[in-house]
Amino acid sequence: MFQKKSAEGYKPAIDKIEMKTLVHGEKTLLVEFRMKKGALLPRHSHPHEQTGYLLSGNMELTIDAETFNVKPGDSWCIAGDIEHNAVILEDTVAVEVFSPVREDYLP
Repeated sequence: MFQKKSAEGYKPAIDKIEMKTLVHGEKTLLVEFRMKKGALLPRHSHPHEQTGYLLSGNMELTIDAETFNVKPGDSWCIAGDIEHNAVILEDTVAVEVFSPVREDYLP
């Protein structure tokens, strides 16, 4: 699968957060998240491993019981079924890979 950059295809995820599935294969799925300052990603977990990279902005990411101040160039990996949440401190863009594919994120 190949996808050209496009400003179209973003959809609301939760308040102040929008997402776009960029590409997916049989075992992985790549998503871009655009998050507005003040957004709160509630504490949650899912069976998918989640690996991310911060392109721009700033957020506090809590993985299990540890909180990180995430800045551009920082990355993370969250094992499946581990609780996590985030507080968005300024407008932020992150790219994340999910494995296995999140069926609920398929276009």
